[in-house]
Amino acid sequence: MPHAYILTAPRTLEWREYEDPPLGPRDVRLQSLISGISHGTELNLYRGTAPFAEKHFDREHRLFVPNEEPGFPEMYLGYELVARVVEVGSQVQEVHVGDIVHVPKPHKPTQVVNMDQDARADIPMHVLPKGVSPEEAIFSALVGVALVAVQDAQIKVGDHVAIFGLGTIGLIVVQLARLSGASYILAVDPIAKRREMASRLGADRVVDPRAEDPAHILKFRDKGPRGADVVIEASGHYSALQGALRCAHMGGTVVTLGYYQGGASAVYLGEEWHHNRLTLISSMGVWGCPSRYYPMWSRRRVTETVFEDLLAKDKVEVKELLTHTFPYREAPAAYRLIDEHPEEVIKVALVYEK
Repeated sequence: MPHAYILTAPRTLEWREYEDPPLGPRDVRLQSLISGISHGTELNLYRGTAPFAEKHFDREHRLFVPNEEPGFPEMYLGYELVARVVEVGSQVQEVHVGDIVHVPKPHKPTQVVNMDQDARADIPMHVLPKGVSPEEAIFSALVGVALVAVQDAQIKVGDHVAIFGLGTIGLIVVQLARLSGASYILAVDPIAKRREMASRLGADRVVDPRAEDPAHILKFRDKGPRGADVVIEASGHYSALQGALRCAHMGGTVVTLGYYQGGASAVYLGEEWHHNRLTLISSMGVWGCPSRYYPMWSRRRVTETVFEDLLAKDKVEVKELLTHTFPYREAPAAYRLIDEHPEEVIKVALVYEK
């Protein structure tokens, strides 16, 4: 019987046996190869700081409501998995045995996917195109998050852009902002390794906010607008959001895509946000939220663009962002590393036995 880790309490992963279900006519069985750990959403679930510890999101009414069952909800973590198709049901024609696929499923050695349910998913299964490795494919959902955010930001040729938070998504945003026409990119993060990576990936200037004030840099320059045309906040920290609001020029746009936790005591809406008449946009491409450019841009089109254009044609570099891999059996150590030493990592992945 296979085993997998399940989150049973904050920072507590339990090794449990599970049973692989029999294959139905429209089912596909997968053998996992590699899966990427999300350092934002997933780590917040791991830490127990996400609202899902006590609430659930009612999609019909678009509202968080208290859980009916008290206590910590046990769950499998993860949503970025690459696997090999090892068995298909009698009525499956979409994929074949031997195909390497990306699927938004948790970290587990095996998975069974129903193709009819998959067709209705926000992010459906995708066969890796030629030239896209499994190591690159585990970034695809995050490239999609970054792509939706850059579209929400409406970056124009010649725009000056500031990006707060240079984790995996922020570093992808740096590249997509340049592809979208940004002429100047200022990238902000307190971690030196991430700033160095942003410079290699195209940022014009990198800033440690503990040593320099990004708003002062942008608004006291001799050349360019007094502030950024667009600021994208990708860290999920309220102090960074406040810094982002300070960087935008009058009438500018601030786009957030981080997963904020708890109250926003570090955000002062009576200051720059109010006095500069800023537009604050929440970017979200899943949980039933359509693109702001739907129906021309569906989530399926976002996924296809990520795989077939951005990754397959090397328009976005992600290989360098994978800094650590752990055998799946050592997953607890991987989570501890990200949780306790974020300065050492950019992206961490789990690899599975063949």
